[in-house]
Amino acid sequence: MPSHIHLIIRSKDNKPEIVLGKFKEQTSKLLTKQIAENAEENIKEWLQWMMKWAASKSSNVTNSQFWQHHNKPIELWTPEVTVQRVYYIHNNPVVSGFVIEPSDWKYSSAIDYAGGKGLLEIDYV
Repeated sequence: MPSHIHLIIRSKDNKPEIVLGKFKEQTSKLLTKQIAENAEENIKEWLQWMMKWAASKSSNVTNSQFWQHHNKPIELWTPEVTVQRVYYIHNNPVVSGFVIEPSDWKYSSAIDYAGGKGLLEIDYV
């Protein structure tokens, strides 16, 4: 999704907040660098302004904020809930009107579940 991300993550030490924190830290550094180096000028200026504005609303960020601080974790305590969440994630771009089929969304694992090959390696749930 252009404005947010859905992940199903697992942590070996039962601390998924650490995994998510490291993910946010690394991706924000890489994406901020990519924006600065490769984005068209008007898009770059707008994104950088948005990240500075987000940082100004935060008590612990000074220059730029890529990710929001809050998360909306949902514990996947049964196989049925896990399947429900995968279905929700895969259909989110369809419901939002970006694609017709879940497997058409480039950044989704739905293509893998449909027999194709997506951008990332996944563990099926």
